Amino acid sequence: MVTLLYFAWVREKIGRADETLPLPAGVTTVASLITYLSARDAGSAEALADHDRLRVAVNETHVDLNHPIRDGDEIAIFPPVTGG
Repeated sequence: MVTLLYFAWVREKIGRADETLPLPAGVTTVASLITYLSARDAGSAEALADHDRLRVAVNETHVDLNHPIRDGDEIAIFPPVTGG
């Protein structure tokens, strides 16, 4: 199982703040997890459409999309932050 945490407009478009799910077969990196999640429904597809703009933390450490994931990880997905 992995724990997923969604923040800001990612959370709004997906429709929940968090969830746990068994790590799907073949999902071994952050990028493959996002691809898997994007295929689940229209809200997830919209929220996760632009992979390169998302920020992801695995076990409270920001990582890139090639970072490996495994059972027991907590994966937080953030939209890009803009500032002025």
